[in-house]
Amino acid sequence: MNPATKPLPFDEYVRHDATALARLVRSGDVTPDELLATAIARAEAVNPELNAIVTPLYEKGREVASRLPVDAPFRGVPFLLKDLELGWAGTPLKSGSRAYANYVSPTDSDTVRRFLQAGLVPFGKTNTPEFGLTPYTESKLYGPARNPWNTAYSPGGSSGGSAVAVAAGIVPAATASDGGGSIRIPASCCGLFGLKPSRGRVSLGPNYGELWNGAVIGHALTRSVRDSAGLLDAIAGYAPGDPYQIAAPERSYAEEVKREPGKLRIAFSTQHLMPSQATDPECIKAVQETAQLLEKLGHTVEEVPLPYEKTIVTEAFFVNVLSETAATLREISQYLGRPVRRDDVELNTWALGRLAEGFTAADVAYQKRRWNSLNRAMGQFHETYDLFLTPTLPRPPIKIGAFQNSASEERTMKLVDAMRGLKYLKGTKMIAELAEKSLGYISYTVIANMTGQPSMSVPLHWSAECLPIGVMFSGRMGDEATLFRLASQLEQERPWFDKRPA
Repeated sequence: MNPATKPLPFDEYVRHDATALARLVRSGDVTPDELLATAIARAEAVNPELNAIVTPLYEKGREVASRLPVDAPFRGVPFLLKDLELGWAGTPLKSGSRAYANYVSPTDSDTVRRFLQAGLVPFGKTNTPEFGLTPYTESKLYGPARNPWNTAYSPGGSSGGSAVAVAAGIVPAATASDGGGSIRIPASCCGLFGLKPSRGRVSLGPNYGELWNGAVIGHALTRSVRDSAGLLDAIAGYAPGDPYQIAAPERSYAEEVKREPGKLRIAFSTQHLMPSQATDPECIKAVQETAQLLEKLGHTVEEVPLPYEKTIVTEAFFVNVLSETAATLREISQYLGRPVRRDDVELNTWALGRLAEGFTAADVAYQKRRWNSLNRAMGQFHETYDLFLTPTLPRPPIKIGAFQNSASEERTMKLVDAMRGLKYLKGTKMIAELAEKSLGYISYTVIANMTGQPSMSVPLHWSAECLPIGVMFSGRMGDEATLFRLASQLEQERPWFDKRPA
């Protein structure tokens, strides 16, 4: 890039989504260098306050912009990569943890390779909680990412940095991944569109076959529906060695957003999965108003109770989180070449891994088998209904620090760990309460991770405090097409693209 390159004016840049920016590049109205200069200037202006980008890679981005594929669909569009799971050769991959502070990816992951082939120009890594374990983005390594709608609030997690970057106009799209809601949660908190694809739609290769027993899948956060569709077209598809293979879509997702959804039968619920907790009135209002809009558009809408019960999350999913965290600690030991120590990771990460030691292999296998009952229940549910509508989250965005340990909780955890007692807490009231507290916030989103269904958060509501509140639609396994068609219809009926934080 020529140092004298003039950035495109930000007001002009932010009026375009990725699809439109790529069109400007193809027409010769703007160059990739100019777009990247604008994105970097915007990052430099807002990132010190928002903490969205934790690893700037400006020179590498300029190198990519200088040798782009000529006919790529997103040629020249600035882009950011979440600092988790996605390897980009020669760049740091810290996963939000000081344990990997010096790790550099030796190769590109399959998804990064496909994004590069699509002509996107990555120029940094975005903030994430340690190993993506929390639905908020406040790692000890990076510090909190801040919601551009109100910097006292969290952007959600674990793809919080990516969501902040898109909402703040640094980039029109950024990578995200979702193992319990980590695409849809930050989409809801930041007023973005976020679709979690079906299990098997996007490869985690070559470093991973599956993560979290198939719960994790990657995609992106965007402001427009068509960007999400086009990006999924770019990265979808089987890679050799993948453990799951799903039928290819009938047509491209970019084509689907131009098609009418037809008359859909949609069930909805605002019931909270945890009897001890309640869904916030603003989130209930968001779903009820969406249901009214759907009826106005000609769809059949029916309120139903939740078709599953809380232990499918507090037991069947919670044991998965524990066992996967323990596996992560073991991988850290292999990487470091010595036993992992408590100060290598955050206290909560350490505690989850040590709690796992109290569970047997039979416990883990039994709880994983219970996922099948949920799969069958939702499969039966979608014999009657095309889509299931719920709040994305049971409450509006939380304040930064709201879910952090209290001082007494920290002391208790450290004391029990010092006595090597964490593994003996299985079956105690303390663990039951921990599961409800930690998973209650994601009790709507996590279901589609367990079943593998596609699911999307759509930004249709803002609270009285002007904070975004998403609503979530989940569909039949493999049927992203219906979600994209409905999302496009809602986007036309209730446009959100020009709603931006000050």
